[in-house]
Amino acid sequence: MAKQLEDSFHRKFYYLRLSVTDVCNFKCTYCLPDGYHPTEKKKPSFLTLDEIQRVASAFAECGTSKIRITGGEPSLRRDFTDIIKTVAEIPGINKVATTTNGYRMAKHVHEWRDAGLTHINVSVDSLDPKMFYQITGENMFHQVMDGIDAAFDAGFEQVKINTVLLKDLNSQELPKFLEWIKTRPIQLRFIELMQTGEMDSLFQNHHLSGVSIRNHLIANGWLLKIKGSNDGPAQVFCHPDYMGEIGLIMPYEKNFCQSCNRLRISAKGKLHLCLFGEQGVELRDLLASDDQKESLIARIQAGLGEKAVSHFLDEGKTGMTPNLASIGG
Repeated sequence: MAKQLEDSFHRKFYYLRLSVTDVCNFKCTYCLPDGYHPTEKKKPSFLTLDEIQRVASAFAECGTSKIRITGGEPSLRRDFTDIIKTVAEIPGINKVATTTNGYRMAKHVHEWRDAGLTHINVSVDSLDPKMFYQITGENMFHQVMDGIDAAFDAGFEQVKINTVLLKDLNSQELPKFLEWIKTRPIQLRFIELMQTGEMDSLFQNHHLSGVSIRNHLIANGWLLKIKGSNDGPAQVFCHPDYMGEIGLIMPYEKNFCQSCNRLRISAKGKLHLCLFGEQGVELRDLLASDDQKESLIARIQAGLGEKAVSHFLDEGKTGMTPNLASIGG
């Protein structure tokens, strides 16, 4: 096995977020309010199945044990099930996750599970169908809810739900969300709105800190869980009276980046050291054949030397990320 991926601040990286498309069919206010628009006139050239296998294998050789397949909306790829199967068969990868808007889950989540998907996150920004439509631009609330039920039927022991906190929109739904997870094995993750290059005014109008929710949880008997080595950045709370859990992702909190354990590959083959980094490291020229693996690993490890200590969001810096769909959120 190649040397474990580690940056100059001694952070080790066990977790890869692998984007397979930047296309999405939703128009979420905090990500793609005007819908997906390609940045190139020609048809976008996303990573092929062979290229995905090569880059994922290289990361596995460097100690990566968890890969999350992201987008855009990853299930828009016709070969999405094949992508899951390809990643799941790579030695050393023991967690294969995806993040989806859920609109195709009811029909396909069983085959995803059979292909090797072990963990699933679904974006649900409201439990009110009207508010769901207002935030996402799509009237698909009931299809997504049916998809979550189908995931449990398919054998997933837990489903994670991602909810972006939006002041004056869904911020009043905490009681409804808590009631929803009382008898369901759902980890509900409240994600603070993050400022990107295309949404300054939205951020100013709707950003809400997760601190008030954390204080509410602690005051009502919720307990903080210990984090695993390849877990994400959420602070996860559990309660003896609830089957579900609450996760808080608060990127503006001090030392948020101290425990960073993930890297990102864009749908066009660039290594991104941070969601809010200034630029990516081109890898695609080394994904054409299997005999380039040593060079690929060397470039990944060299790129890690450029990873900054923080994303500096708290200083108002948003990097070059135009929207969260562009490199997989």
